[in-house]
Amino acid sequence: MPDQPLRPRVVILGAGFGGLSVARGLAREPVEVLVVDRRNHHLFQPLLYQVATAAVSPADVAWPVRQIVGRQPNTQVVMADATGIDLARRVVATSAGEIPYDTLVVACGVSHSYWGQDGWAAHAPGLKTIDDATHVRTRILTAFERAEVEEDVAARRRLLTFVVVGGGPTGVEMAGAVAEVARDALARDFKRIDPRSARIILAEAGPRILPVFPEPLSAYAQRALERMGVEVLTGRRVTAVDAGGVRLDEEEIAAEVIIWGAGVAAPALIRALPGDHDRSGRVLVAPDLSLPGHPEVFVVGDAAQVVDAKGVAVPGVAPAAKQMGRHVARVLAARLAGSTAPPPFAYRHAGDLATIGRNAAVVRIGRVSLTGFLAWLFWSLAHIYFLIGMRNRLLVATHWAWIYLTRQRGARLITGEDAPRS
Repeated sequence: MPDQPLRPRVVILGAGFGGLSVARGLAREPVEVLVVDRRNHHLFQPLLYQVATAAVSPADVAWPVRQIVGRQPNTQVVMADATGIDLARRVVATSAGEIPYDTLVVACGVSHSYWGQDGWAAHAPGLKTIDDATHVRTRILTAFERAEVEEDVAARRRLLTFVVVGGGPTGVEMAGAVAEVARDALARDFKRIDPRSARIILAEAGPRILPVFPEPLSAYAQRALERMGVEVLTGRRVTAVDAGGVRLDEEEIAAEVIIWGAGVAAPALIRALPGDHDRSGRVLVAPDLSLPGHPEVFVVGDAAQVVDAKGVAVPGVAPAAKQMGRHVARVLAARLAGSTAPPPFAYRHAGDLATIGRNAAVVRIGRVSLTGFLAWLFWSLAHIYFLIGMRNRLLVATHWAWIYLTRQRGARLITGEDAPRS
C-alpha cells in the first residue's frame, strides 16, 4: 500500500461519476488523493444497455481510471475491494490491506434489489457492470441461435420470449433496444426462424411506465414501444423467477431471457454506516453531504439519500453524482484554506431523458417537453457529451450513425463463459 503521506490524505471509494468528480476537484489542492475501486475502469452506466444489445463495444463506454487521473500529481489509484470502514481508527479495510485516511469519500454506488429474493439474480441479471452487459448480450444472441435449431414449437417460443422487469428509463430503453435487435439487426440473419416473431414484454408493477415523467410523456413512450412490438404490462408484479421464466401475479410466462431493471439496494459497506437509512439502505447525509456525526466522512452518488431544502429527494442519476462530487471538493478546499464553508448542497436538475428506439425518445427540461425525433436527437447529443474523451465520443457517434443508416449492429459477438459449447 502507498505510504502514509505528510499532507492530508483523502481516500475515495469508487471511481464512478461522484468519486472522480471529487478527485478532479482536488487536483490542485494540497492533499494526497487515493482512489480505490475494485475495477480499473470508470464506466458510463447509462449506455450499458447498448453494450447488452450489441450497439457498442464495452471499450466504448469504459475508460481506465489511471488514464483519467494520470496527470494529477497528487492522485494515486489502488485496485482493491473495500470490505469495511473503521470510523474510530479512520481506516478502510480492503482486499489490498488497510488504508488510513484523514478524509473519506464513499462513492461506491448501489447494486440490484430483488426485493429479498436474491435467488432470482441467477435467472434475471441486471445491468451494473460490463460483465453484466456482456452476459446479457450473450444470453440474448444465444437465444436466437438456439431457436434456429430447436424443433419443438413450444421450446422455440420460450427461446424467443424476452421479459424486461421494471418500467423506468433502464427498462424502457432495454425493451426498445431488444425489439430493434429482433426487428432490424437480426431480421435477415436466420433461415429457419423469423426473429421479428420474438415476443418482448416490459413488466412494470406501477400504473404506468416512466413514472418520473409527466403522464403525457409516459403515454407516448408506451405507444412508441407498442408500435415496435413490445407488450407493455403495467400493474403487474413479479412473484417468481426461475430458469423456465417469470410469474407476473398469477400468470406464468415461459421465457428464455429475463432482464432486471427494477429497484436498487445499497451494498453492505453503506448499510453498516451509522445513522438513518432509507428502504434501499442508502444513508441519509447532512446538508454538506457528510455523514452525520462524522464531518470527515462524505457519501456521494447513488449510495447517498439526499433531501434538498424543499424536501425533495435527489435522484440517483449521473448529473446528480457529479454535482455532489464537485460540492464535496469545494467543501474540502474551503476547509484546507480555512475559509467559510460553501452553502448546503443544492441539486440543479437538468431534466429527464429516456430513449425508446429509432427516432423515438422523451425529454423533459423544466416546462419544456420533447418527443419523437427531436427528443431522440437531444438524448443522443447529451449522452455523447457526457462520455469521457474525444475518442469515445467519436466512436459512439460513428456507431450510432451506422446503426441509424443501416439498422445493423456491429458488436453481435457471443463470447465468454456464457457462450454455448459444442
